[in-house]
Amino acid sequence: MRPNRPVTAVLCAAALALTAAACGPGDGEAGGDAKPTVAASNPSGVDGIKIPDHLKDKLKEHGIDMDKWKGGAWKDWKKDDWLREANDFINPIIEDLWDPDRMRDAQRPDKPVTDPDLGKDQGVSDPTPAPVTAKAAAAPYHQNVPEAGKVFFDGPEGSMVCSATVVKDPAHPGKSNMVWTAGHCVHAGKSGGWYRNIAFVPSYNNAGKSQAQLKGAKRDEVAPYGVWWSDWAQTSNQWIAQGGPTGGQGAPYDFAVLHVTPEKGSGGKSLEETVGSALPVEFNAPATQKVASITATGYPAAAPFDGQRAFMCTDKPGRLSLNAADPVMYRIGCTMTGGSSGGGWVAAGADGKPALVSNTSIGPAKAGWLAGPRLGPEAKGVFDAVSKKFAR
Repeated sequence: MRPNRPVTAVLCAAALALTAAACGPGDGEAGGDAKPTVAASNPSGVDGIKIPDHLKDKLKEHGIDMDKWKGGAWKDWKKDDWLREANDFINPIIEDLWDPDRMRDAQRPDKPVTDPDLGKDQGVSDPTPAPVTAKAAAAPYHQNVPEAGKVFFDGPEGSMVCSATVVKDPAHPGKSNMVWTAGHCVHAGKSGGWYRNIAFVPSYNNAGKSQAQLKGAKRDEVAPYGVWWSDWAQTSNQWIAQGGPTGGQGAPYDFAVLHVTPEKGSGGKSLEETVGSALPVEFNAPATQKVASITATGYPAAAPFDGQRAFMCTDKPGRLSLNAADPVMYRIGCTMTGGSSGGGWVAAGADGKPALVSNTSIGPAKAGWLAGPRLGPEAKGVFDAVSKKFAR
């Protein structure tokens, strides 16, 4: 059956206005209020940036002036200057860049874009699921969803947000520094390149305070387990080649893996040890008919949500096919909005224990359902490559 509404807007601030047709607030303008906050520039100055020698060399290869970078040139880069290819990822730490106010104010563009080419029935899509009202995750989050958190990053149009999940690393049992999110939370797809200043905050706003209550909050209130910068990110070749502001043909491959490192040290502990938990990733999970239920967790930021608190939806998944040649996606009823992208989808794994089986990727302009990629060989390839890169 043909879905009742077209798929629209990638659910996160990564749906940047890369062209006049992208996710801006109106009249073809890009970004609106999502401009970078000048007051949030690096208070530590040059000394606050830790750039290893090999990254300095790579920056130089791409014509990036180090002195200008240290002075905040990352805020002014042009789309044509983005590092695009998979081996071009560069993300030096800028200490204290993501302070509580900057994290609180990071947001997605308000108006998504309808893409008429998305959501066309390929003969295997199930009927549109009934909306499932998102329920607030129980606080403190660390006791209930310790693997969940927020991803913060900068694009040409401003500071943005996504959701993400701490996952296990087979190369470092019990000591993982790997995080699962959506491809569009780290790379703009075919029209751009890697985003910058990508950082993960586990159990963001652990106490579940309101936006008003967070004004003036100290950093350990919003980031009780630290800020973890991505020292490597990897997404699918399909997302890089085909992804777009509203998902595009890359949506079935819209996943990414981050490797992270603490901004200010963690006493030698890994991310998994710091938060006390990590989820295994289940590749080639059963088809939708054999999955009893999936729970999606995220930090929705578009109205009526404000991005400060975690929410959850649980539903039996159905199928969504965007292209007959691509894998069928999972789809569940859920009223979470932009900002929830990249958040983990958890179901019972082969051993009956919770496992990550997908992540939020796309949804309709009028929130009612979410879709996420089924993790197959391409996703496993990305995951294994990141694990192997840091295995030594």
